[in-house]
Amino acid sequence: MTKLNKILSLITLALITVSCSKEKESNFTLKGHIKGLKKGVVYLQKNGDSTDIIDLDSMQIKGEPNFSLHTNIDEPILMYLKLFKNDGAEHYIPFFADKGVTEINTSLKTFNYDAKIKGSKQQDLLNEYKEMITKFNNQNLDLLEANYLAQRDNDTIALDSIIRRTNSLIKRKYAFIIQFAMNNKNSEIAPYIALYEMPNANPKYIDSVYYSLNDTIKNSYYGKKLNEVISNRNPVE
Repeated sequence: MTKLNKILSLITLALITVSCSKEKESNFTLKGHIKGLKKGVVYLQKNGDSTDIIDLDSMQIKGEPNFSLHTNIDEPILMYLKLFKNDGAEHYIPFFADKGVTEINTSLKTFNYDAKIKGSKQQDLLNEYKEMITKFNNQNLDLLEANYLAQRDNDTIALDSIIRRTNSLIKRKYAFIIQFAMNNKNSEIAPYIALYEMPNANPKYIDSVYYSLNDTIKNSYYGKKLNEVISNRNPVE
């Protein structure tokens, strides 16, 4: 074996050792498959203390579209699978991670939209929540189209009806969001929804979600952040 071959062999062995060590020491693994991806880089990310996003792990894809990313987490938290494919755009899939394994299967063509995510109990609830929100959003798109046609035809009767239906849809959507959070008060998904999915809700509903949480969820990452929001809104005199 030549000296160069020996060096290359040592480098390869070192990389394999580091990879195996990283997998062994981590308590969370994100694995999956991106159909159609031949070349690119995938990243495992989470939000930092500020607005920055932190890279936790990455893997270069060359021909084989399977990936495996690893990190350590203390508790359930929202993370991101990011794909960089040198097209000038950033592609993200958010998911709720917990200790163990989460699997994401998607395609290059519809990376952000048709991902199938299987993993934590919190992700199962997030899937259920997003499925219903998609139905509300689709109904809203139908109403927008109907509104455009009614305006085009100067149909004031239809416009009045569409406005009433739109207002009713908005109320039903917010009622669903609030009720979903309350129904899942024993999961980290509840304070997460109160923080990020109810920006225009009456503060009393956000307070109701927080005070319905058990102590474990109140002391979770999103429970503490929700408490900060409420405390900053209602400072102690």
